[in-house]
Amino acid sequence: MSKIKMKTPLVEMDGDEMTRIIWAFIKEHLIEPFIDLKSEYYDLGLAYRDKTDDQVTIDSANAAKKYGVAVKCATITPNQDRVKEYNLKKMWKSPNGTIRAILDGTVFRAPILVNCIKPMVTTWKKPITIARHAYGDIYKDVEYKVENPGKAEIVFTDNKGNEERLLIHDFDGKGIVMGMHNLQVSIESFARSCFNYALSVKQSLWFATKDTISKIYDHTFKDIYNDIFEKEYKEKFKSAGIEYFYTLIDDAVARVIRSEGGYIWACKNYDGDVFSDMVATAFGSLAMMTSVLVSPEGYFEYEAAHGTVQRHYYAHLEGKETSTNSVATIFAWSGALKKRGELDGIKELVAFAEMLEKITISTIEKGYMTKDLALIADHPDKKILNTKDFILEVKKNLT
Repeated sequence: MSKIKMKTPLVEMDGDEMTRIIWAFIKEHLIEPFIDLKSEYYDLGLAYRDKTDDQVTIDSANAAKKYGVAVKCATITPNQDRVKEYNLKKMWKSPNGTIRAILDGTVFRAPILVNCIKPMVTTWKKPITIARHAYGDIYKDVEYKVENPGKAEIVFTDNKGNEERLLIHDFDGKGIVMGMHNLQVSIESFARSCFNYALSVKQSLWFATKDTISKIYDHTFKDIYNDIFEKEYKEKFKSAGIEYFYTLIDDAVARVIRSEGGYIWACKNYDGDVFSDMVATAFGSLAMMTSVLVSPEGYFEYEAAHGTVQRHYYAHLEGKETSTNSVATIFAWSGALKKRGELDGIKELVAFAEMLEKITISTIEKGYMTKDLALIADHPDKKILNTKDFILEVKKNLT
């Protein structure tokens, strides 16, 4: 069978641990036999990030800006234990945070629905898409550990040398301090990305923060959203038959749990991180969640919404069999290939990516699945497959 030709490379960002193993399986069995793959490869494994002083992460993000479409494997964000395990030079920042800061935009995460897996929230009938702001907050924070009594302040010096000071806290003993920021231009692009996405899929948009407590930081998000909606999108939403509304984050949680789904829930960076995991788990599995960063300049970065599956990786190193769910990583590849095909006008590439998604879902619906899904699937004849055998089963059905 002749392979599908590509015009423009994808930016390929390899990752860590068990997802790195899965990444190689997917390329070998589901991509390269069918596509003459063009990719510009970047190794974002923790060891190489450390070797390059994290320059490779910056380079990969700039490559995504150059080529327009990237696909990323899950990566480790190191803590103290990881610094010791990998003998790192320092505790490097989240590579996702670095990439998102360079690309800006919004991360859209949606569950992958399978007929035999019912949501744990029984009212949910349709997918809930989490739109996560991709810049700032704690992902670009500055932290300080207070060891002695003293005064912590916010000091702002403008470009004319004028200085303002705000007291954070007068410490009489040990404590901690964190400073974080955001940019008006980034919040504006976040809002427009969400409004445009809602119009493209014809789904209502919710936005929620805690502006009653955070009367400047969170309230600014609320005000920017409202101003852009009223000036640019109100009539468009009306014509499309969808709505936009703002509510407090705690009220949004209550509304979400009682809803049937079928809308976009826009969240600030950290809120989106937490609630996308909640939505994914309640729909079935963290490994059943798509994730795409959409930049206002038209850059797209596809990835799985879960981590590197550390426990399975250690078992793999010991020669033990694992049953690790690869669906979200497969969909990261299919999403990137589909977008590359759309941008380059390659209908065969788009059709292949759509077929790969359909076959992956139908494989599960026939009863062939990894252990995590078998525990929750309502299927009369479940066959639990190991990590590689599931991918091979998808390949057989695809062929």
